[in-house]
Amino acid sequence: MGSASPKHTCLKLEISSKTQKERIFVKGTWFSSHFDLFITDGLEAWICLASEEEVEERASQWDQPVSEYIDLGEKYLGFQQPGSVYGFDDAGPGHKRLSWTFEKEGTKLEWRWKCQLSHNSKKTTADILDFLMDANIRLSDEVVSKTQSFERLREEAEKCLTQSEKLSKEKEEFESAIYAKFVGVLNSKKKKLRELRDKLSKQGPAVQEPVEEEDTQSTDRTETFDEGSDDEKSEEEVEKEDVGTSKDVPARRGRGRGRKRK
Repeated sequence: MGSASPKHTCLKLEISSKTQKERIFVKGTWFSSHFDLFITDGLEAWICLASEEEVEERASQWDQPVSEYIDLGEKYLGFQQPGSVYGFDDAGPGHKRLSWTFEKEGTKLEWRWKCQLSHNSKKTTADILDFLMDANIRLSDEVVSKTQSFERLREEAEKCLTQSEKLSKEKEEFESAIYAKFVGVLNSKKKKLRELRDKLSKQGPAVQEPVEEEDTQSTDRTETFDEGSDDEKSEEEVEKEDVGTSKDVPARRGRGRGRKRK
């Protein structure tokens, strides 16, 4: 459990008392089963080195796992929580008690630990300031890096916007040109169709009437020729039949009137 990398927090606390408002800096180093606190008001410094046994005992009093108890301390000393009452009161010669309040299941509880005066307040204060400076430098570098990234993204966005506007304009011009060509071709086709329709309307009736008359006359001539041929053929066939019959049947007489016997 103790091999995990620790977490660090540093909080500027403003604590109001009956007589004055006090500002302190609280640096916390949070391990998986214990924690260390370093506190300074700029003149004096205090430390609290909570052992695993002490943390386990406090957590058991609240029926909490050790990890949950540690997370609770990190939360309230990482950021000053609204609605919580923080305190940094005297607790004997050279000692202070750091505390804050919170609610659990509708019950108001107080988290507090006794801190002893640092053997080297100057070094403890300097360590806290170094941590704050390093954190400030890291944050500044991160801000600069993110600002530069934002500027690059903004430039890229502007380029993309410009290119998009250009492409949109070219698209509109292309569509307008294509539409103009299409309209021109369509109008030309319509004009040709109208000319063809007018030409057909003028020439159509003159061409159709003679054709109908020729067809009628041709039909009449054909029918007359056929009818005459049939009549002539019929008379010839009848005569031939009569001649043939007269040879075969001698007793048959011609069709003329018979002579009267006297």
